[in-house]
Amino acid sequence: MRIALVSSRQDPAGAHIRRHLLELLNRAGPWPLAERHDLAFHEVEGRLIEQDRIDEEIGADLIIFVSRHSSRQPIPALTVHVTGNYGAAELGGEARSLAPAAPEWMHAVLQNLARNAPEGYRVSYEVTHHGPTALATPSLFVEIGSTPAEWNDPLAGRAVAESILSAEPQETINLIGFGGTHYAVRQTEIALQSRGAFGHIMPSRQVGVLDPGLVRRMQGASGAVAAYLDKKALSRSEAALIERLLDDLGLIRLTESEILDIGAADWDTYLRIRRFADEIAPGCRVRLHRLQGAGTPAAVTVDPDLVEETLKFDKDGFLNALDELPVAHLSKGSIEVLPTFITLENETSRLANDLTTLCAKLILINENAAVSGDHLVIRRMRFDPEKARRLGVPKGPLFGVLAGGNAVEMDGRTITPEMVQTESIKRIRIRGLERYA
Repeated sequence: MRIALVSSRQDPAGAHIRRHLLELLNRAGPWPLAERHDLAFHEVEGRLIEQDRIDEEIGADLIIFVSRHSSRQPIPALTVHVTGNYGAAELGGEARSLAPAAPEWMHAVLQNLARNAPEGYRVSYEVTHHGPTALATPSLFVEIGSTPAEWNDPLAGRAVAESILSAEPQETINLIGFGGTHYAVRQTEIALQSRGAFGHIMPSRQVGVLDPGLVRRMQGASGAVAAYLDKKALSRSEAALIERLLDDLGLIRLTESEILDIGAADWDTYLRIRRFADEIAPGCRVRLHRLQGAGTPAAVTVDPDLVEETLKFDKDGFLNALDELPVAHLSKGSIEVLPTFITLENETSRLANDLTTLCAKLILINENAAVSGDHLVIRRMRFDPEKARRLGVPKGPLFGVLAGGNAVEMDGRTITPEMVQTESIKRIRIRGLERYA
């Protein structure tokens, strides 16, 4: 792959980063960018935002522009972004035009910047906001902001140079983003914690210019397989507009938790899991735990009573334990965990055993549960209103006192909670229970 590193002679930050890149390349690496790709340095006289069609001159497969970043609220910052204009072309390029993005490369550089940034520097994406736009080659800007002090800071220059030369893109989930401020806070956090890699990002202030064609161009220029909405930064009407446009385009929406949950799962497998889950329980939500790699989804069903009782005893413990299993759990409405789970075909037998074992152990920790042959026996004492009435306790606040485990005084008598309780017994049959317990 041929990668062009482009800077402007009139841009102090770009020239500064270029110097550090050349110095580092003259020293022992390892620098994956140089070892695995052909690098070419290019300097231009004019502003980088005005370099439309520069790719026709340099013949690269990827262009990395190194540049300064300016802001009305100057703070030390290291940023990455792709170029384009959603509306008018106020800073180079063409109006309503988007350059091809390189989400996987921006993701790799962003993560490196987060590791290498000098103290006091903010690391983030920037939203799409300037030229050049007339490019056929994927590109990204890597910038130092926001004043001459930072543009010439040797620590910042070296950090950016190291972050570029160390970039090793991994398999990403390419996304487009909507909502937020210029520095795309939520999108940045997602990218730093997951495989979610953003191409074009539209800030909240520009949602009003959206139309089907612009959303389609955002997706195409980003190679996006899904979209993310920062709903906290969008009004209800703005979010509804974006969702409608995405649905018409057939582009799925992922929440932040869904992107994080995907983990190391193969993307096509993840989509099959979502479709499979919708067949099991239409409209359900899917949460992946340690389900990795590729494969065919398969269902594993656990006794509904066993799952229900486990959640009553220790819901948090159960959900935390699922994080160690190759499983996805489903929820719908008020039901937090449905009794049918999803895994990959080669994991079904083991998972069925692991889920049953997990449920049995969490229940048996409680002193009210025991094993009787092939049955898990659960005993519970509950407040019995009828017993309370027979003892002369009027319905009302005193019922609550007794149900809460406290005694009450009635006409010189003490009514204890034990006097108004009824024992309930639930028996759940599990073949070979002693093996699980």
